[in-house]
Amino acid sequence: MEPFIPLGAEGETALLKLESWTEFGGVSAGFTTRQAGNTALHVGDDPAAVAARRNTLAESLEWAFEAWTCGEQVHGCAVHAVRPEDAGRGRLDRSSAVADTDALITDEPDILLVQFFADCVPLYFLDPVTGALGLAHAGWKGTVADIAGHTVRRMAETYGAKPSDIRGAIGPSIGACCYEVDEAVISRVRETIRDDRVLTPTSDGRARLDLKECNRHLMIKAGILPSRIELSTWCTGCRTDLFFSHRAENGKTGRMMSWLGRKSR
Repeated sequence: MEPFIPLGAEGETALLKLESWTEFGGVSAGFTTRQAGNTALHVGDDPAAVAARRNTLAESLEWAFEAWTCGEQVHGCAVHAVRPEDAGRGRLDRSSAVADTDALITDEPDILLVQFFADCVPLYFLDPVTGALGLAHAGWKGTVADIAGHTVRRMAETYGAKPSDIRGAIGPSIGACCYEVDEAVISRVRETIRDDRVLTPTSDGRARLDLKECNRHLMIKAGILPSRIELSTWCTGCRTDLFFSHRAENGKTGRMMSWLGRKSR
């Protein structure tokens, strides 16, 4: 069963919410679609228009725009622990975003963690015991650098979260059906993921790569129980009517956003 479902009136697909996590008091998690428009500041859109769009999305999610907090994603594995004074970083301009960071964690309520995607894998982490949250951006480089494991370990070190208590979710992203890679990527994947099932050979030196399954593997390796990981079936490459896809649209496209936060009341 698909864990990310439309939020709102029938036929409205601008927002997909992670339905099962609504059982945890005050938690809001989900992913936008193409219908919500481009949410990133680095793809050529008028910054004022993007800021206005972000503000509208925050209102739709019933969050104060001042809570919207994001990092400057660089396809790495750095994790930043978001404190109250970080709230709002990156919401109006890239220069104020948390620098060189592809994963954000916090145990503070009323902070909305936000990241941007157009094929890469959104990773969600929730510890209902400590209240800690994590949101990560995993392209193939971040995946082979084990950003999933780094995020789990930082949640444990910083907030005392036990990996066996953490819930994980893997959001809409490009599927193996649409993601063919070359030997340079294949060799890096094999160094990190000891499971050939994530690669399906297609021709000499090339294979289809299942980035979602790679990250599920790494979440489990980090200590998250398999039964506590939800996996989206949405493929951004197949569904360019619904999602932006960097690969399918030759790099000229917008960005969706993932969000995760917990309200104090």
